Amino acid sequence: MPSLVGPIKINSIGGGVVNFGDSFYLSPKSTSKTAAGAGALNTGDFISTNNFISSTNPYDPDFQDQVNVGNA
Repeated sequence: MPSLVGPIKINSIGGGVVNFGDSFYLSPKSTSKTAAGAGALNTGDFISTNNFISSTNPYDPDFQDQVNVGNA
């Protein structure tokens, strides 16, 4: 279904996918993995996190989780 897009101003680009209008297929251009403890990646104002017992195991026996070949 066609769509009309009005005026757009982009001040900066820090990565990601920007889509205007119709799209058939979107694929990731990069992949990454992050291991963090409970509550380590919380963002916002007035966060209260109670982690009495927490353990993070960054060991991953897989060779690859998401193949990124062919995403040009």
